[in-house]
Amino acid sequence: MDNFDKHILSLLQQNSSLSLAEISEQVGLSQTPCWRRIQQLEKSGVIRKRVALLDSDKLNVGLTVFVNLKTNQHNPDWLNSVNTFANNSPEVTEFYRMSGDTDYLLKVLVPDMKAYDEFYKRLIGQAGFSDVSSSFSMEQMKYSTEVPLSYC
Repeated sequence: MDNFDKHILSLLQQNSSLSLAEISEQVGLSQTPCWRRIQQLEKSGVIRKRVALLDSDKLNVGLTVFVNLKTNQHNPDWLNSVNTFANNSPEVTEFYRMSGDTDYLLKVLVPDMKAYDEFYKRLIGQAGFSDVSSSFSMEQMKYSTEVPLSYC
């Protein structure tokens, strides 16, 4: 990956709706080589997909909840069950297997406490957890989907 690729990625992370002409001009390449680089970045999986970022408050899902899950069950069937639940729950926007005291972490977006309680009841009905702990976001201090490019 060279500086042209990094510049292209930086521009696309900031605004994926830029036209090829705009990207080419800002990167300093003609359109054909710039297009080939973008195609190669997509083919190699560096660019996974292009999306629109939505405002959760304006879409009535302004309550962000981080749910820490602990379990005594560490087997593939249990993990598959929880993974299926998370992937089939639109409220779950992120799902991680963790090291340390928490086994799994969910990021959940819901409109209010009542909606979270309904989600919580569905969650605890799915699999055996030894502990479910929820933290409610008071304020989003930083949010970015941009991946740092200085390490590649």
